[in-house]
Amino acid sequence: MKGVLQTLKIVQSTTYVYDSTEEVAALFDDPMKSLIYSRFGNPTVMAVEDKIAELEGGIGAMCTTSGQTAVLLSLLNICNAGDSFISTMEINGGSVNLFSHTFRRLGIECIFWI
Repeated sequence: MKGVLQTLKIVQSTTYVYDSTEEVAALFDDPMKSLIYSRFGNPTVMAVEDKIAELEGGIGAMCTTSGQTAVLLSLLNICNAGDSFISTMEINGGSVNLFSHTFRRLGIECIFWI
């Protein structure tokens, strides 16, 4: 893994420079054309995602800004309103709150295994 990440170029930017307001306006019409703002896409994060997918033999990977976001996106990817899932109570308090309150509002039930 060390050799793989040695080629990673870190882009230290949250915004990107464009030649005209027309160019930026066109990007907001179709944000998939280029990078606009690092919350939407960042070359450094994209490179890490590509490397993780390559190392794991996957077709893609997704980095998140927190473990809580990763948990949320993982479950929302597989659960719909009316579904339920099982979790232990031996998880952090934020996840207990997410599972017992937020998911309930979305119609997803968490059954806590005691």
